[in-house]
Amino acid sequence: MKVKKIPMRTCVVTNEKLMKKDLFRVVRTPDGNIIIDESGKANGRGAYLKKDIEVINEAKKRKTLNRHLQTEVPPQIYEELINRL
Repeated sequence: MKVKKIPMRTCVVTNEKLMKKDLFRVVRTPDGNIIIDESGKANGRGAYLKKDIEVINEAKKRKTLNRHLQTEVPPQIYEELINRL
């Protein structure tokens, strides 16, 4: 029987390799909107954040998502990430 491969992704703040389900995916869509991708399959440029309040606050403080998504991330996105924990 073939063993199923577990998808691993890297957190943009901590640089830890984690399972995809342990991370939030934040996406800049082709039309420029910033969304939190529940499915993990939305079109656009994505960045992964560990599901941890300290990591989310660090990303906000250092503007890590702004650099990775190459646009300004609104504060509502960070609030929504914290609410989803």
